[in-house]
Amino acid sequence: MDATPPWEGRDRIARVLQTLRMRGVFYCRSELTEPWGLEMPAIADSVSFHVPTTGSCWLRVDGADPVELRAGDLALVPRGRGHDIMSAPGIGPSPRVDRLPQQYLGPHYSVLRHGGGGRATRLICGIVAFDDPAARELVRGLPSVLTVRGDAPAMASSIRDTLRLMADELTRAQPGAEAVATRLADVLVVQAIRAWLSDDPTGRDGWLLALQDDRIGRALEAMHAEPGRDWSLEQLARAATMSRSSFSARFSGMLGEAPMAYLTRWRMTVAAGRLRDDHATVAQVAAELGYQSEAAFTRAFARTMGTTPGAVRRQALSASSAAV
Repeated sequence: MDATPPWEGRDRIARVLQTLRMRGVFYCRSELTEPWGLEMPAIADSVSFHVPTTGSCWLRVDGADPVELRAGDLALVPRGRGHDIMSAPGIGPSPRVDRLPQQYLGPHYSVLRHGGGGRATRLICGIVAFDDPAARELVRGLPSVLTVRGDAPAMASSIRDTLRLMADELTRAQPGAEAVATRLADVLVVQAIRAWLSDDPTGRDGWLLALQDDRIGRALEAMHAEPGRDWSLEQLARAATMSRSSFSARFSGMLGEAPMAYLTRWRMTVAAGRLRDDHATVAQVAAELGYQSEAAFTRAFARTMGTTPGAVRRQALSASSAAV
């Protein structure tokens, strides 16, 4: 009999939630009057959030029914998907929000006034990005639209307090408002995901379900903790207390890829973060992740990520120099 404590899977999710640190890509406070519609462009590796503070609107993602948002509701659109926000579900086509004239209060914050002059809706919208690979995997497992209703039990007072603080910071545009909003976005997104996990436990599949699995979850956490270790299939199966064949079948069935393929993809995601954010050299990252040669690492990286590690590092260094 498996003696795994029943809370261990939940603890793994809790540890991932602790890694949800974000970069604020952009924030916008919108004052919109009916009729209106806005196209939100796709932005890779990001999560968008929308909070109507006055009035209501509709949010539409391809492949899903439109969702009505009322004042106080919170909606997340994960995985960088493009989507539309509009005053009524039948409106379209809509202009891209980034091509409309706006009042820029900073490099990453604007006020948008748009619409036909009718009933008013005010929105706070944000786009945030995750750097931690575990956080990215978690976000991939979220639904196409995650909605927390303002009057739902899941909308705890802590979420409402965070929304009020963010609205206050972005509305008054005080010095440092953008930095404070980014920290509050960290809290807000974690709170929304936690509310969804609590409210809809049956909605989990793939990586989220595997992480909570008594056996596969142990192997995943072992890989995450030591990506540079010279893991073999047998060692991973041992971490899961399973035979190699049973482990491989169960892992592949839950995550849609073989254990060693997942390990390689995880290593390359970690590598991309080190190259981009820490400006580590290709040789340093290759050694950290257990590759015997820089060439072998470069081949694995290019095969998995579709670009070379050198290109990722050069792009990061160029962006860093341009920002100075």
